[in-house]
Amino acid sequence: MHDAATSMPPQAPSTWADYLAGYRWRGQGEGCSAATVHRLEAARRPTLFVKQEVLSVHAELPAEIARLRWLHGAGIDCPQVLNETQSDGRQWLLMSAVPGDTLSALAQRGELEPERLVRLVAAALRRLHDLDPAACPFDHRLERRLDTVRQRVEAGLVDEADFDDDHRGRSATELYRLLLDRRPAVEDLVVAHGDACLPNLLAEGRRFSGFIDCGRLGVADRHQDLALAARDIEAELGAAWAEAFLVEYGGDIDGERLAYFRLLDEFF
Repeated sequence: MHDAATSMPPQAPSTWADYLAGYRWRGQGEGCSAATVHRLEAARRPTLFVKQEVLSVHAELPAEIARLRWLHGAGIDCPQVLNETQSDGRQWLLMSAVPGDTLSALAQRGELEPERLVRLVAAALRRLHDLDPAACPFDHRLERRLDTVRQRVEAGLVDEADFDDDHRGRSATELYRLLLDRRPAVEDLVVAHGDACLPNLLAEGRRFSGFIDCGRLGVADRHQDLALAARDIEAELGAAWAEAFLVEYGGDIDGERLAYFRLLDEFF
């Protein structure tokens, strides 16, 4: 659910006041991240988005800003960083809007048939994964990700009430030990989005238009993206379409690694 539109909030950076005069701000509801998101609209002016997050050691917005700049420079469709600043103890990001709507919204409204959706997701991820991982400065391989998981568990940042049904009733500490025990011996490294859920892929006019929420982008096992995309496709369309997506993506896909990266996602 989105909030009612308002004028620029008083805590927003004062340096943005002139540029954003006339825009109406509309909250975009709660997501999994700690960031607050507003959609900005004004007559005859481009739609913009503002993201803000409290500055802390666990803040994700600074990482997203760096990744959006890199990804845009690599030629992948995503929001363009227009300005970023720190104000009132918060990190602020002003960015362009990716045209269209999320694949999850299009699927729920029946505006994108399952076969087309599956092909869009597979093609978008293949293009991203075809980037040279040696050129990507962001390391999200398991050694680093598992250390981040440990820190989040120790800081009490893992929402155990939000675990999938397969893991409901188990503690974050217990699942962390399971992650360590089941860690794959080899990683199939690509440039991965890191949170390739259907709400983070957009389409316009039946064509893929871009990725959003790119704060976890980095060099990682391709199964990181395939696991979350397949999970969402199964939830929206059924298991047969999740399997069709994996076939459309192609290559050797390891079911155990898909399960592993779904388990990893419980901590974020």
